[in-house]
Amino acid sequence: MTAQFPLLPPAESETCCAPVTGAVISLEDAERTARTFKALGDPTRVRLLSLIAASTDGEACICDLTEPVGLSQPTVSHHMKQLVAAGLITREQRGRWAYYRVVPNALDAASRVLRA
Repeated sequence: MTAQFPLLPPAESETCCAPVTGAVISLEDAERTARTFKALGDPTRVRLLSLIAASTDGEACICDLTEPVGLSQPTVSHHMKQLVAAGLITREQRGRWAYYRVVPNALDAASRVLRA
């Protein structure tokens, strides 16, 4: 035997959901932030970013990044390209070597978008 319960009408003062009161980020900001977090979704990229940030002069040559992560130069270059595209690092070509720097406040900017 199935029990049937009557439906109660909603009270006038009650709402089913809390209204959105904060600012919703724009599509452009959401896409940029998603690229940032997607780039950081790979542990190798997080390590590479950390290596650059921890370097003495704030930059690192691609030649110095392959051994610490145990990957070939083409693979590291691919990861670096993703970090550049996400706006987390910059790349400067000097002769045959590429040098990378962390973009100041890039991570802060990504997290700030979510807190707005």
